[in-house]
Amino acid sequence: MEQLQNAFEPYRHLDPIGWIGVFRFLPVWGGLIAIVVGVLMLLFGGRQLFRLVAGPLGALIATVWAGPLAARLGFGTSIRQITLVATLGLLTAGLLWPPIVVFFAFGVPAGLVGGQIAGPNDWLLGFGPGFFLGGAAGVVMHKLVGSVLSAAVGAWVAVLGILSTLNPFISGIGWLAGNPIAVLAVAGCFAVAGAVFQIFVRPSEEEATARRLEKAIAKKRAKEQKATEDRWAKYNNDKK
Repeated sequence: MEQLQNAFEPYRHLDPIGWIGVFRFLPVWGGLIAIVVGVLMLLFGGRQLFRLVAGPLGALIATVWAGPLAARLGFGTSIRQITLVATLGLLTAGLLWPPIVVFFAFGVPAGLVGGQIAGPNDWLLGFGPGFFLGGAAGVVMHKLVGSVLSAAVGAWVAVLGILSTLNPFISGIGWLAGNPIAVLAVAGCFAVAGAVFQIFVRPSEEEATARRLEKAIAKKRAKEQKATEDRWAKYNNDKK
């Protein structure tokens, strides 16, 4: 758990080079798995597969923010235990009901912004409303958010997987990892393409259900038609 927290420590701050440096914690086989998972998230992560996105995303949110929030709320002596419980809790919640993770994904940043605006003395008064309002907004838009969020996470996971896989074989990967603008631009292009595909190209759940129903009805009618033709053919043969 401590190594995992160290790996994701840069995500608690505005540290693009540190964000990218996470790929160094992945072996080659881990990079290949990350590429596969990232592509699946890019293309299909906005629906039922979003559970597979929401679970790890919830664990990541807890790993990154549970400790600092616990310290801010006065539970500094139990940071490790709180982080572990929060990580397991959000991982399970994301797998069972993804909107919970969407709530925290929007609520925590909104709460932190509210706390920052309120100032150190009234931090909690700013954090609370921001947390609940941001989380509620995320849940209301969870279908759209699911597509965008899964595309963004999938793009980043895929890019990290590519860097991890190629790093032992191409010396220029280290140089590329030191140029966060280039890496973020590539990930951004992947994310936009994945979000556009999921939102505008891939059929919605209602359309997909309607198409399956139409296919089932057409198949049933074809079967009934064939049965009718077989009965007529048998009837005609019996008459002869």
